[in-house]
Amino acid sequence: MKTKSNIKNWSKKLFWIVPLMFLGIFACREELASEEFELSELSVKTSEISELLPSMYNSKFNFSWTPANNHGTSSAISYKLEIDKKENNFSNPQSYDIGKNIYSHDIVISDLNTLLIDVYGANPGTDIAMQARVTATFADASVQSQSAVVDFTLKPFKPFTNTLYIVGDASPNGWDITKATALTKSTSNPAEFVYYGQLKAGNFKFATTQESCWCQDFYTKDANDETKMVYNVGGSGTDLQWTVDNASLYRITVNVLTLSIKIEQMNGPQFSDIWIVGDASPSGWDVDNPVALKQDTSNPFIFTLECSLKEGNFKFLTGTKGEWCGEWYRPLVDNQDLVATGMAQNSGCAVDNKWKVSAAAAGRYLITLNTANNTIKFEPINVYLIGDATPNGWNMGSFTPMQKNGSVYTWTGNLTAGSFKFTKFNTTWCDGTELVGVVADQSISNTSFQERVKCAGGDATDFKWKVTAAQAGNHTITLNLDTNTLSIQ
Repeated sequence: MKTKSNIKNWSKKLFWIVPLMFLGIFACREELASEEFELSELSVKTSEISELLPSMYNSKFNFSWTPANNHGTSSAISYKLEIDKKENNFSNPQSYDIGKNIYSHDIVISDLNTLLIDVYGANPGTDIAMQARVTATFADASVQSQSAVVDFTLKPFKPFTNTLYIVGDASPNGWDITKATALTKSTSNPAEFVYYGQLKAGNFKFATTQESCWCQDFYTKDANDETKMVYNVGGSGTDLQWTVDNASLYRITVNVLTLSIKIEQMNGPQFSDIWIVGDASPSGWDVDNPVALKQDTSNPFIFTLECSLKEGNFKFLTGTKGEWCGEWYRPLVDNQDLVATGMAQNSGCAVDNKWKVSAAAAGRYLITLNTANNTIKFEPINVYLIGDATPNGWNMGSFTPMQKNGSVYTWTGNLTAGSFKFTKFNTTWCDGTELVGVVADQSISNTSFQERVKCAGGDATDFKWKVTAAQAGNHTITLNLDTNTLSIQ
């Protein structure tokens, strides 16, 4: 039998044990709570690709990383990816601001291949040691930023040509390689080139440049398959050529990646060359050196020209240059304005109708001739500013217009910190041509620009001007489409 003394002693022990038990429970809970936030340290890895191949052109190289550790602060985490040549120790990195809650980033292999060669001096077919670094920064400034680095090695491939020319006695300019006719590069497939035009009876092959040296790179016919090409570096190899038996209109599609060629004899328009002539036109009345319209590669019946039209008259020469009484496209009535859409193709000088541009109608236009149904369209060219640096931002249909005076476009107003570019149309994202920079995040002190057909070729050339906070303020922008000059003051 327990005595009162024993009971009292146990009571004293329980008095201490019970609180300790609760303390243990709370300690465990506290430990568990802290462990919920103790994530693994930041780490980064790359795709298991070590050799880049031309066949991977449109594939993607992946960088991925684990979430960073915010040490229980619940602080938002932002990530930045940098890549650089290993020996540079990130002194010349390519940086990509990733944002929040994103743990991977892809780079198109064609872009990565170009970066390795053009920026980091890699030699095609030779390994180059690279590094990638991911840096995590925290909204809570008390949490120190974290970074992780991974080494990787890549072997780039030799880039295929950006230009291709047809040369030979079957081609428009014969064997004069300095005047060889350029093929049109596809906007959807950078390895594909198209020639659409007349070929004479004779032979042809393809040059990569218009340099006069026959020691340059050529594409010639495969000895065993006329649908295949051979890439001859420095003019080496067997000089086999394709033969044209019948002079006609042809469409030739070439893929320098797959080394394939498709030659099609076409039923197309009667003429493959059309030029503008007249005192209202950029050519004046010079029928020997007129300005040419561009034939559409997907629809050879369509010819286009963007140009400035002055007060005066004009018509369109076709067939052969220099012949006043040769072949022409003329309006249905003389002194036709730019509203009517009808036209006729006729020969000689008996009927010499012309379009008339009034002083009020003078300006820059996109001219579209459809030789399949003999119609013509004149679209005035307006230019708009678009971007978050501009007053109307990225709002489709309400872009910021520039003031037009002939082919000169001006705008004066406030630019905020952000980006901008120019567009010639204002209805849909894919309705025309944009004017963009020549590099990404181009400084407003750099006034070089290039044309970009909207939605063609993805975002590879969607370069914008970047306005820094220090540069924000009132600016005057002047764009001259006749001289292709831009000033930002």
